[in-house]
Amino acid sequence: MYNMDQDQDDGEIYMNQEDDWDRDLLLDPAWEKQQRKTFTAWCNSHLRKAGTQIDNIEEDFRDGLKLMLLLEVISGERLAKPERGKMRVHKISNVNKALDFIASKGVKLVSIGAEEIVDGNAKMTLGMIWTIILRFAIQDISVEETSAKEGLLLWCQRKTAPYKNVNIQNFHISWKDGLGFCALIHRHRPELIDYGKLRKDDPMTNLNTAFDVAEKYLDIPKMLDAEDIVGTARPDEKAIMTYVSSFYHAFSGAQKAETAANRICKVLAVNQENEQLMEDYEKLASDLLEWIRRTIPWLENRLPENTMAAMQQKLEDFRDYRRLHKPPKVQEKCQLEINFNTLQTKLRLSNRPAFMPSEGKMVSDINNAWGGLEGAEKGYEEWLLNEIRRLERLDHLAEKFRQKAAIHEAWTDGKEAMLQKHDYETASLSEIKALLKKHEAFESDLAAHQDRVEQIAAIAQELNELDYYDSPSVNARCQRICDQWDALGALTQKRSEALQRTEKLLETIDQLYLEFAKRAAPFNNWMEGAMEDLQDTFIVHTIEEIQGLSTAHEQFKATLPEADKERQAILGIHNEIAKIVQTYHVNMAGTNPYTTINPQEVNAKWDKVRQLVPQRDQALIEEHARQQNNERLRRQFANQANVIGPWIQTKMEEIGRISMEMHGTLEDQLTHLRQYEKSIVNYKPKIDQLEGDHQLIQEALIFDNKHTNYTMEHIRVGWEQLLTTIARTINEIENQILTRDAKGISQEQLNEYRASFNHFDRDHSGTLGAEEFKACLISLGFDIANDAQGENEFSRIMSIVDPNRMGIVTFQAFIDFMSRETADTDTADQVMASFKVLAGDKNYILADELRRELPPDQAEYCIARMAPYTGPDGVPGALDYMSFSTALYGESDL
Repeated sequence: MYNMDQDQDDGEIYMNQEDDWDRDLLLDPAWEKQQRKTFTAWCNSHLRKAGTQIDNIEEDFRDGLKLMLLLEVISGERLAKPERGKMRVHKISNVNKALDFIASKGVKLVSIGAEEIVDGNAKMTLGMIWTIILRFAIQDISVEETSAKEGLLLWCQRKTAPYKNVNIQNFHISWKDGLGFCALIHRHRPELIDYGKLRKDDPMTNLNTAFDVAEKYLDIPKMLDAEDIVGTARPDEKAIMTYVSSFYHAFSGAQKAETAANRICKVLAVNQENEQLMEDYEKLASDLLEWIRRTIPWLENRLPENTMAAMQQKLEDFRDYRRLHKPPKVQEKCQLEINFNTLQTKLRLSNRPAFMPSEGKMVSDINNAWGGLEGAEKGYEEWLLNEIRRLERLDHLAEKFRQKAAIHEAWTDGKEAMLQKHDYETASLSEIKALLKKHEAFESDLAAHQDRVEQIAAIAQELNELDYYDSPSVNARCQRICDQWDALGALTQKRSEALQRTEKLLETIDQLYLEFAKRAAPFNNWMEGAMEDLQDTFIVHTIEEIQGLSTAHEQFKATLPEADKERQAILGIHNEIAKIVQTYHVNMAGTNPYTTINPQEVNAKWDKVRQLVPQRDQALIEEHARQQNNERLRRQFANQANVIGPWIQTKMEEIGRISMEMHGTLEDQLTHLRQYEKSIVNYKPKIDQLEGDHQLIQEALIFDNKHTNYTMEHIRVGWEQLLTTIARTINEIENQILTRDAKGISQEQLNEYRASFNHFDRDHSGTLGAEEFKACLISLGFDIANDAQGENEFSRIMSIVDPNRMGIVTFQAFIDFMSRETADTDTADQVMASFKVLAGDKNYILADELRRELPPDQAEYCIARMAPYTGPDGVPGALDYMSFSTALYGESDL
């Protein structure tokens, strides 16, 4: 067999006569028949162009004339002038000229001479023709960096891949059923064959169909017989390759169109993906802004509730908002920024203009709206806590008002009727004296109650100032008490004047009764005040406050022995009266005329005071325990907050250092950051635990904590900033990797860029000012002179890296600029040239041509966006692919 091998030294092709050729033919004589027919047909397909043909391949090439003509036709070159004589020497000369021409094309013919061809050696002649076919029909085939036989096989596999029952693995048995030939024709000319009607079990029909269609419509001669292929266990590989190579050359124009279509598909796929990312950003931004718009009015609602239960429910609703509703929106906001940065990076990498969101949907707009949300949120929480404090104070004052009012109303019951009596008109002198003394005692009692009335009025005033919801009823009750008090004062004054008028008529009075009344009244008031104080409710927020109440209570208990002595003295007066009455048989018409207080009432109230003291002790002990628990909650929260707060700050600083340092590759930095992200996420249970402690503190109505400067709001904000910072930093590294891979930037270049950037970023802010950036560019070799031209060039560069005119340059913008200066991407001209290939070199393209060459979705995408072609050479339905191509790169509007 004649093999075509690549020389290791000079790159030429060898034609060696080896035993394989004879062995192949001996194994299956049918192969020689197939080769003879195929090679003859192939030679005739070219010789017909010169107006001749051959019938017997070894006989017709013996004189070398048609062999030289064949080489001139297939190479397009002129050979040396042939010898026209009939002598053997003339024939050998012609064949040698042909062999020399073959050798000049890089083929070394070893162990073969013109004599074998002139003598009609069939095997040598077939081998020579096969070498010509390999050199001029197969060698130059190139598909995806493979060539010759491998390239032709890969081309067949690519073209037949979508067809069922077709699996091309070689150039012999893979073609026996004929479906491979039919698939090649249908792939390029689907109108010529109804592929769906072909059957794998009918190879004769399949082969004849392919051969007939190729000969009739594709100008490919019938080089094979279906009977030979079906009747041979293994069809001849060279015959199959020769015939298949004719298909390749016939469809080579379609191959160019496919390449152009692939370029357009790539560009359109990028554009479609970017448009989808833009739509996703707009929707996510709209949804987030709408949620913020709905939430802010709820947070700004400051309509107070009348009860603690209602306000506690509002606080619980706010906790649900912080725990359940807001965290997903924080993630959406972070994801929105990541999507925006990724989209801008992809647009820059594909040489597209930057994405400008709809009005009001910029990242800055969303950040401003978010800031308004957090401002309303902070004010709402402060308002809730203040309202709870206010309602707690109101409930305490209202209960105190009711207690004091009830005591006062009980004391005044019947006093008006008593003051309106005219009993002094018929009383004896002693009775008058008694009435007068009694009235004096009442006046003393009335004066003692003045302080309680003032307290009641002060409490009512405070309830009004604090906007107590039941103020009308409080005011009405207070007004009744004040009116009654004024009436009592007027009646007291009136009765006092009446008694004084009759005092001159009355001389005798029982001094002991009077003394009893005078001493019993203040003592009785003291006991009533003590009972009132012992039953008074209290509200405290610290250990110190409850300790102050306990100290005051202990001081009160220390006065009880002296009070008991006073009680014994008062009871002694009463006992003295009884002794006098008994001794002198005084006629007592009734009780003590000077007071309504009697020893039994004094003892009863004294017993009540003694009974209330241990109850007060127990209440103070319970409140002290509660305050101790509150102090424990404060310390528990502070211990965790004082650890978590600095931890968050440390992590923020570490992330900043990782993003600024150059340790390892970008992938190493990305891996390091993701490890940080994992450790941060794993820290979340401690945040949740702190949230639980904070909830216990709020439920216990603890409003301050002297053990820490960190509030739950500080921790929440720091935690959210930490999550956003690590996500944003990872996204920046990913974008740098994307830029590096897309632009072909080496790791050493990135390290050089980072080192230069960090060197001039002297404040470690992660950005460069204009002058710092200019110095950085000069250090990297940019020629920016200190003149007008240099300033103009630097202004142009700044407009690229700082389009928003913020006066700073980020590292991502710096990398984008440097990669743009050193890399190349698809351009509008390249896409326009690809469309021109699909259009057959026309200035316009038709919809059918787009649908034939492009996938359906991308073809319809182009048709929907291409403007009608208006040139003078246009036809109905012509589309303008030139304006469409420039619009893809932002040079015009779609």
